[in-house]
Amino acid sequence: MNYSDRDKIIKPGILKVNSLSTAPQSTSEELIPALKVENLSCYYGDKKAVHSVSMDIYQGQITAIIGPSGCGKSTFIKALNRISELEGKVRFEGSVEFFGQNIYSRRVNLNKLRRQIGMVFQKPNPFAMSIYDNVAYGVRVAGRKSKGELDEIVESALKGAAIWDEVKDNLKKSALGLSGGQQQRLCIARALAVKPKIMLMDEPCSALDPIATMKIEELLQTLREELTIAIVTHNMQQASRVSDYTAFFNTDESRIGQLIEFGPTAKIFTDASEAGTRDYIAGRFG
Repeated sequence: MNYSDRDKIIKPGILKVNSLSTAPQSTSEELIPALKVENLSCYYGDKKAVHSVSMDIYQGQITAIIGPSGCGKSTFIKALNRISELEGKVRFEGSVEFFGQNIYSRRVNLNKLRRQIGMVFQKPNPFAMSIYDNVAYGVRVAGRKSKGELDEIVESALKGAAIWDEVKDNLKKSALGLSGGQQQRLCIARALAVKPKIMLMDEPCSALDPIATMKIEELLQTLREELTIAIVTHNMQQASRVSDYTAFFNTDESRIGQLIEFGPTAKIFTDASEAGTRDYIAGRFG
């Protein structure tokens, strides 16, 4: 996938986005950070929810974000495409670079940013419209497309989200009639339709049954061929199954909202450096 001029999130003449390579790499030294987080802190009023986090989210990899409730995981992931600014008064310090571009620059076009860094939420949130119109919605907002182009985009996105065969004969029916797992995959299709480079997922399986969860996990392995993915999850087995890298956040009073440990998932789950990480993964707290 290559970036065109219209994909830039910053006004022309600032920085150019690199093109993506879909081949997964083996070590962090060989990987390119799709998102580079430097000393990021997030505040709701006077309350600091995330404290000076620095980490890389690598291109073509799946990064799991784990930790007990209230440790800042959701706040952190929503800061990566500034979607949290739609939820209320929030303030940020530090920087998040998207292939070298600071997303907190005043020159950033937020609509383009959120198309390039898509978001899937904990609870499926299909619009009260047809399956077809749900997927086509963001594409229509982004610019004019012919009916033929829209048809191709909708079909491609639904196939990418592994739900085409289940809905292809019912595209005009309301999306609200789908099951919970189907709704979540439809929301993924809606995000895919605008061709994001990164997909952020905030506990996308927490409201789903085991079969629907399995389908989402299988889908993640397919999507990783073209996308960078960051996923918040409370499910340790899920994190160990689907991710390449894991970030552990903690919430005790002295280290609230802090990134305690980050590294390859295999190391985090078998040989974590921090006692708190080992205790959490083993189920001794949280």
